[in-house]
Amino acid sequence: MKNQFFVDSKHLSDGALAKKHRLETDPSSRQNHMEYLPGMEKISSDVCANVMEQMNSFDYSKYTAEDVKAALARETCSIEDFKALLSPAAEPFLEQMAQRARLETGRHFGNTVYLFTPLYISNYCGNYCVYCGFNCYNDIKRMKLTMEQIEHEMTVIADSGMEEILLLTGESPEKCDVNYIGEACKLARKYFRMVGLEIYPVNTDEYRYLHECGADYVTVFQETYDTDKYETLHLLGPKRVWPYRFDAQERALMAGMRGVAFSALLGLSDFRKDALASALHVYYLQRKYPHAEMSLSCPRLRPIINNDKIHPLDVHERQLCQIICAYRIFLPFVGITVSSRESAAFRDGIVKIAATKVSAGVSTGIGDHENKYSGKETDGAQGDEQFEINDNRSLDTMYKDIAAEGLQPVLNDYLYV
Repeated sequence: MKNQFFVDSKHLSDGALAKKHRLETDPSSRQNHMEYLPGMEKISSDVCANVMEQMNSFDYSKYTAEDVKAALARETCSIEDFKALLSPAAEPFLEQMAQRARLETGRHFGNTVYLFTPLYISNYCGNYCVYCGFNCYNDIKRMKLTMEQIEHEMTVIADSGMEEILLLTGESPEKCDVNYIGEACKLARKYFRMVGLEIYPVNTDEYRYLHECGADYVTVFQETYDTDKYETLHLLGPKRVWPYRFDAQERALMAGMRGVAFSALLGLSDFRKDALASALHVYYLQRKYPHAEMSLSCPRLRPIINNDKIHPLDVHERQLCQIICAYRIFLPFVGITVSSRESAAFRDGIVKIAATKVSAGVSTGIGDHENKYSGKETDGAQGDEQFEINDNRSLDTMYKDIAAEGLQPVLNDYLYV
């Protein structure tokens, strides 16, 4: 990742810089992160209260080896069993957890692994999130693709054989309004069988419009469920409003979206508590909307320039594997996605155990699939990337590598009738 990502933009005025530094040093200058902004829809739901009650009372130090053995012996994993599997006491039982997770994966998903690719269509953002490459104060090259450029990118991706695409933007309703995203969805429907969105949270009527434009599912990362830590990481912008973000998936389901995806960014706060909250977010919504398709992602925080500002908690590969196996045992029907933040070796291993979906041919920059897929040099109009990926394999390479492991790569599992 370029060092300039976390250097104050040269284009900021003295007043903007003063505001930025005041937000960093004076908490009283920041809006209340639990209060809604004008125009943000409030819904009546008990899901948040249920999740937070469980997370706040989670004392993972109290669980023992006997608790872990009992959890693995039961046919159905309860919330209490899941807590035991996330605890440090479960670390010596990783092999047994992996065996159980692999059994559950085979039982509910067979040996299939689904493939998709993300397409970033803009990196403008109105939020100040101190860990993100897109944040509004960073000195990066900003870009918003035109519809012609979006269609060109989609053509390049579709020509590779990909059938599922995830459209992403920075969080800037001013630069990328819902109508713009809707038009991108309409284009995507021409080229892909499955269209996902990872955009800023919106209201129910806006999710309904995007669904009508062709979007199938919505992904929202809560980043961290720790509200106190969240406040110190999101200093400005609509993303600062923690409860509005939490309810985004439910609003999308209320709007008719077929599926929703969840995640915390592991390492921002206590990863065991964030993993618990992420899974329980799915658990409670799954019972409320049993018809919906739900999935979990498990990204770790990638190295960034200003680590000293966020004090990340390291999540090692064995701990990540523990979390993913615990997810599978607790939520056997739920898809699990492992992103290109992880190494090729880790992703190749975890799809044989618990993960069911991986990205391929990934770029987190704006407008550079022409370079990535064909090797052609373009005019240099690309926008900078959000973070640095760890596995840059193409769809063709990923497909072959998965097949070589005796698994079945799948590009689409849904037919419209």
